[in-house]
Amino acid sequence: MTDILCVLDAKAELGEGTFWDPVAGVLWWVDIWGKAIHRYDPATGTDQHYATPDYVGSLAPRRGGGLVVALAKGFYFYDPAMGIFERIVEPADRHPQTRFNDGKTDRQGRFWSGTVFEDPPNKTEYVGALYRLDPELSCHRMVEGIGSSNGLAFSPDGRTLYFADSQGGHVWAFDLDPASGEIDNRRVFIDFRPTGGCADGATVDAEGCYWSTLPESGKLCRFDPDGRLMRTIMLPTSIPTCCEFGGKDLDVLYVTSAKLRKLTDPLAGALFAIDVGVKGLTLPPFAG
Repeated sequence: MTDILCVLDAKAELGEGTFWDPVAGVLWWVDIWGKAIHRYDPATGTDQHYATPDYVGSLAPRRGGGLVVALAKGFYFYDPAMGIFERIVEPADRHPQTRFNDGKTDRQGRFWSGTVFEDPPNKTEYVGALYRLDPELSCHRMVEGIGSSNGLAFSPDGRTLYFADSQGGHVWAFDLDPASGEIDNRRVFIDFRPTGGCADGATVDAEGCYWSTLPESGKLCRFDPDGRLMRTIMLPTSIPTCCEFGGKDLDVLYVTSAKLRKLTDPLAGALFAIDVGVKGLTLPPFAG
């Protein structure tokens, strides 16, 4: 039986953006609709949170200190100690009805984040995109025609990028050039359409397998490097949202969840720690 522990009853509106910091030994995560950055310390069980001026989709520690953050309109640096946000770039080609969502660093320390169409009650428009922020702070539009950017992860060797459209029902794999950051050879890695599911936040373990949360179904799934389903774990809440390995030995899979202003599940919006029997990989800090 899989051990699933609720380590923080955060009651997050939309928990997301998990990133393990191996130097500090803490898990960074965000509450998008709650407009907050969280810093969870498993050694003490404490969770600090920092207010953001807009919806916050994802983040990563910086090599030089502080964080790089994807706020709704673009990329920012953030100094938690001072509470200061510094604008890097707000892409001019971002559709006005989209906001930045899922994101993380690749193995070379570039930061990737994509946008999601969010204009209720209007029907989804596929006008989102995936962007890459390089260490010298140039910003590049990499993939277009997206409804809801999610599922970002990188293979252990850094040569495969995984990226999902939660509205389209696909997880794609791309060949990634580690030196340049360019991607090509887009192909379907997982097709959720036959089951009506979709991928949300994701990560890759040390064996190269892809873990994805499946919102609305309460599932956490592991897929092999060929996209075949290997394992399904049912969680004690219906909207798991993002996952990342952490802990001293990288043997704890942390999973965020959401209330979405509607759920009455007792653990909706909680942070979970799961012993899944495999270890993960650390992601580097943003190199800029």
